[in-house]
Amino acid sequence: MSYDQQSTPITAFELHRQLDGLVYTFTRATDERGRTGFLREDGPYWIVHHAVLGWVAADFDSDEIMGRPWDQLTPQSPEAPPEGIWVNRKGPKSYVYDLVYV
Repeated sequence: MSYDQQSTPITAFELHRQLDGLVYTFTRATDERGRTGFLREDGPYWIVHHAVLGWVAADFDSDEIMGRPWDQLTPQSPEAPPEGIWVNRKGPKSYVYDLVYV
């Protein structure tokens, strides 16, 4: 179900790693400077809305992008990242995830 079909704002979602089923949970949060995004529950990893790129996994203050939706042609709401396939890079490794609203 897409964000536009939801009747309530998205406050949390999960990334399910396709390789082994590992699940990361993200919840809506605000950093110390008042910027809102989604923070991973087990560490300081953010998914934030970038003015040009849309939703990305990145640090607020960094130009380094660590993850993003695979299908960039789908319109993205600034309220929540799109469900579907996401790709992530961690050092020399890459992973594929499914983003699912909870």
